Amino acid sequence: MPTELLFRDDAYLTETPATVVAINERGGIELDRTVFYATGGGQPGDAGILVRSDGTEITIGTAIYNPEDKSRILHVPLEGQGTPAVGETVTAKLDWERRLKRMRIHTALHLLSVVLPYPVTGGAIGDSGDGRLDFDIPEGGLDKAELTEKLGALVAKNAAISERWITDEELDANPGLVKTMSVKPPRGSGRVRLVSIEGIDLQPCGGTHVRNTAEIGAVVVTDVEKKGKQNRRVRIALVS
Repeated sequence: MPTELLFRDDAYLTETPATVVAINERGGIELDRTVFYATGGGQPGDAGILVRSDGTEITIGTAIYNPEDKSRILHVPLEGQGTPAVGETVTAKLDWERRLKRMRIHTALHLLSVVLPYPVTGGAIGDSGDGRLDFDIPEGGLDKAELTEKLGALVAKNAAISERWITDEELDANPGLVKTMSVKPPRGSGRVRLVSIEGIDLQPCGGTHVRNTAEIGAVVVTDVEKKGKQNRRVRIALVS
């Protein structure tokens, strides 16, 4: 049975009761529902804890999709942790501070793709309030201060952020929605999740985001790297 992905409907949900439905041969813990985002689309999997009924904790280092069934999520414990029993009820709790930084920087990367309206060839979100996008840009000359100013202007718009779903067919009819050349929207379920930044941006994305651009806070372009003849890597970071 697919894992119920609570973060898809509410990225601000920090914990949930859940039932252990399986333990794989490497100790990955599968729950019937989770608030943990699983590694994908350049966003790392969430960390946190599983609290057992006796109060003991299992520290989770990351979450990944089950390689044998991508509809199910495995919670990967750190070494030396206890193992719950199948059928046991636990409380899954996020490392919220880390997740919130990822949500802020992920949303800021969407804005960066508006500031630089070029095809995106790659991207990643770090753990220290930082991230980057790679762009297919024919010419260099990108100015960090100018890009930072443009990013700040979009953050200051206090634009609402929301999600909605469209069918695969609707996405096929609107190919311009897809900005990423290296990471394609997940297919197979018959529908695709769109993330809308009101009046600014609309694109498919399965990650977690803040509810308003104002929540991003101050963000700065820290570096512009030349990675190839037409490839520029732009790095950004939260100021605090």
